Amino acid sequence: MHYRGVMDASLNEPVLLRREIGEVLRAVRQHQGRTLREVSAEARVSLGYLSEVERGQKEASSELLGSICQALQVPLYVVLREVSDRIARAERSMVPDTVPDELVRSQSALSH
Repeated sequence: MHYRGVMDASLNEPVLLRREIGEVLRAVRQHQGRTLREVSAEARVSLGYLSEVERGQKEASSELLGSICQALQVPLYVVLREVSDRIARAERSMVPDTVPDELVRSQSALSH
């Protein structure tokens, strides 16, 4: 059994890292009650570009992601952990509840 990519089971769409990062950044910003304008000014990124990052339309470089996290006063590892958890939940929703035949065969061969 092979997976060609991680899919969001609720939407039947591929899980995109840039989309997950953007959603987490937006959630943090909104939780803080801050505007795009405030965060973009502190992160030294254009408001339009930050908006595109939050909507998952643009990939944030590691430098930009660091600047945004610094402006939000949230450690990068916290954002990445939340993104990782979200992707893991999406992956788990796709895992079949049966054991793939290849795994059963390999385990049988090891036990004999």
